[in-house]
Amino acid sequence: MLNNKADTIEKYILSRLEGNEEKKIELKRTALADEISCAPSQISYVLSTRFTTERGFAVESRRGLGGYIRIAVIAEEVDRKQLLFREMIEEIDEYTPFARIKTMLDFLLNNRIVTRREAELVAQMSANLYKSELAKKISPEERAKLIRSTFVTLAKIT
Repeated sequence: MLNNKADTIEKYILSRLEGNEEKKIELKRTALADEISCAPSQISYVLSTRFTTERGFAVESRRGLGGYIRIAVIAEEVDRKQLLFREMIEEIDEYTPFARIKTMLDFLLNNRIVTRREAELVAQMSANLYKSELAKKISPEERAKLIRSTFVTLAKIT
């Protein structure tokens, strides 16, 4: 017996993925919500909590008319790491606070994707870009560009 709607949604999506040779599916959010008798927001919740990169899934979602949800199983560990790095790199912009960079590095370290040495080096470099005299001389856009390039390098060496 399933515990709640989230379990029902997850089981449904997993069964659809298992039944597909390519391990990719495309769903309509509202049609799925109607089929399972739930709110579309419940589907969004399940996608964001249970179908994450860390768990081996790539999710692409588009809302509105003609909207869809594409879910794919990421085949190899290397692909998961690269996708995770790509998501982090895309998230880093001129508005990203240092605390978020540190959280990303902690996640990479805790999941043994980078070494402690690598995480500490990137954290120190990033801290300098935010808090040192250098921080006053570069624009937030340039700071984001430098941090993104460091994450690109991490992605290449892991």
